[in-house]
Amino acid sequence: MLSRVFTVLLVWLVLDLYFFQAIKTVTSNQRIYWMYWGIECVVMLIAFYFFISGKFATAAPKNLNLISGLMMVMVLPKLFVAPVLMLEDIFRLVFSGFRWVTHFFSSDKNNEIALMVSRRKFISQAAILLAVIPFAGLLYGVVKGKYQYTIRRVKLKFNDLPDAFHGFTITQLSDIHSGSFDDEKAVAKGIEMINAQKSDVIFFTGDLVNNKADEMLPWKKMFSTLNAPMGKFSILGNHDYGDYIAWESEHAKTNNLQQLKNTHGEIGFKLLLNENVRLEKNGQTISLLGVENWGLRGFHQYGDLKKALTNVNQNEFKILLSHDPSHWEAQVLQHPKHIHLTLSGHTHGMQMGIEVPGFRWSPVQYIYKQWAGAYQQNGKYIYVNRGFGFLGYPGRVGILPEITVITLEKA
Repeated sequence: MLSRVFTVLLVWLVLDLYFFQAIKTVTSNQRIYWMYWGIECVVMLIAFYFFISGKFATAAPKNLNLISGLMMVMVLPKLFVAPVLMLEDIFRLVFSGFRWVTHFFSSDKNNEIALMVSRRKFISQAAILLAVIPFAGLLYGVVKGKYQYTIRRVKLKFNDLPDAFHGFTITQLSDIHSGSFDDEKAVAKGIEMINAQKSDVIFFTGDLVNNKADEMLPWKKMFSTLNAPMGKFSILGNHDYGDYIAWESEHAKTNNLQQLKNTHGEIGFKLLLNENVRLEKNGQTISLLGVENWGLRGFHQYGDLKKALTNVNQNEFKILLSHDPSHWEAQVLQHPKHIHLTLSGHTHGMQMGIEVPGFRWSPVQYIYKQWAGAYQQNGKYIYVNRGFGFLGYPGRVGILPEITVITLEKA
């Protein structure tokens, strides 16, 4: 652990020193130098203290979000512009080498020349301006973006949807991460937006908390006001099991999970633990399946799809709630029982990226093939919600918090 901390801090320091050379090229103002290193040292020392003291494992989620957020705001902009500075340094090194060779073989040895070409002021200015863009974006994401709730509406058509469910509406929420919330009014506005959709049902696809069940205590009353005429249903996500912090005993961890399960009921959600229920409308039904967390890349696989499908017939219309979208390709697509629609979350869209008409990008797409929005394969759909809350970085840039409204239609 300590070796990793020192490695991270060393890389951070080297990056700071490298970027500082660009600042020195642009200005000789000593006050700017002191300001730059003063801010860097304060943030670095705070991060160093949290990691070395062991408080990283026990600190409140809001404090962890603050530390990780500060680190990202200070480091990511420099990583963004480092390639620009590096390319110019490579050019200067090559050109300086060429000048040195030319001078070495020159007959006029008395002609003094600068063998090392100076960094161009223009390049340093451009690099600093480029760094300002992600820096400003990350700050905006912290101040504004993390509560900028967005309604995303999707219509999905199925040939075998029961007639009674044509026009059936679903509001999907995911990744609430209540331990990260720090603005009651902003969250209340999100709750109002959800209820304003007046959907038939509300589905929540996991990660109610960051680690501990009591993170939800200040928010239980607010989330219990969510309403839908045909009910509210939920599943667990990877963070709900308390796997990412140290517990005083296994008993304490088990009690925490049971408390969290009780919380789902206390706010009016029917928690599905590898089981199914039937939703009925005008004498027709669809099957709703809910599995515990099942993921690849080191995530626990508590989910049991076979158990969740108990007593569900092949020809029934099925909707599956599964937190991690990697479950879809790993088990759902190939399952002999046709599961029409899977609803997931987990990725958060990495809380940063670009989404404009005709183009979208996020670093998370290099980890998850299905990372945000709707995907279809072999007549089966998955929708990946971008998340209602936030974790780690206390903000959102480009990938905004999402409330999904899905309308089912008979093709």
